[in-house]
Amino acid sequence: MEFLQLKYFQAVARLEHITKAAKALNVSQPSLSNSIQRLEKKLGIPLFERQGRHIKLNAFGKTYLRRVEQAFLELEEGERELKDMAGLDHGVISISVTLPYVLPTLLKDFLTAHPHVRVIQRQLGSALEMKNDLENADIDFCISTTPVTGPDIEWLTLVEEELCLTVPKGHRFASKKSIPLIEASNEPFISLSSRSNFREITDGFCRKAGFEPHVAFELEEVSAIQTLVEMGLGITFTLPLSLGGRATNTETVQLKITEPLCNRTFGIAWNKKHYLSQAAIHFRQFAIAFFSKS
Repeated sequence: MEFLQLKYFQAVARLEHITKAAKALNVSQPSLSNSIQRLEKKLGIPLFERQGRHIKLNAFGKTYLRRVEQAFLELEEGERELKDMAGLDHGVISISVTLPYVLPTLLKDFLTAHPHVRVIQRQLGSALEMKNDLENADIDFCISTTPVTGPDIEWLTLVEEELCLTVPKGHRFASKKSIPLIEASNEPFISLSSRSNFREITDGFCRKAGFEPHVAFELEEVSAIQTLVEMGLGITFTLPLSLGGRATNTETVQLKITEPLCNRTFGIAWNKKHYLSQAAIHFRQFAIAFFSKS
């Protein structure tokens, strides 16, 4: 069914007068009459009672008009919804993060500034999954410690940061300021799921130091990991950037790792061909500023 045919039908049905409807639509009367006749032929049912120059909706026409007007209302609602989604005030942003430690602080600050924006987070395990979602335009951005590249993907480095070891305040390492990672080879580690990119990175640092980490607890929630460390149940790798208020926590101590060098680079990637809403563009600008201050 052609959209224009339905608009013509709606006008004629409301006015029940071809001449008046043609004038309102700024089309010729024969063109309008032909359009209505083609619509009736396509439906296989007459929509009007014709008496000379006068036309009147019949029962079929009245039923069809209700449906047509409902359809137009839905389209108008759709337009409004799209404008909201694309705007800054009530926009929607979809992101994926291979390293979730930093996300709570970043989102908290962004949503404080833009409280009506809706953020959809997709927690994925690998940079490859995020690359696929970017290429398919299923997400707006990914924030990763592994560069995400492709013909249509733009990658921007945000910041470099050194991982540290977080230990409980009563731990034997707590009096130190730094240690080589090999000294922690017999320690129980509290880590993210083995499916996560961050876990791959930290396990790689341990192997580089010469040992396989003993993972005592494997969790999905970052905050829960820090809580278990505070309780004295193990140690964990942490990015100082992600600590937020816990940076001054007296229940834990942050240790510099002297060997090997445990640096990671944060970056943000997006699909150059994917339309970004105003909210998404502001989020990218906000992320760049957030990391530059960090």
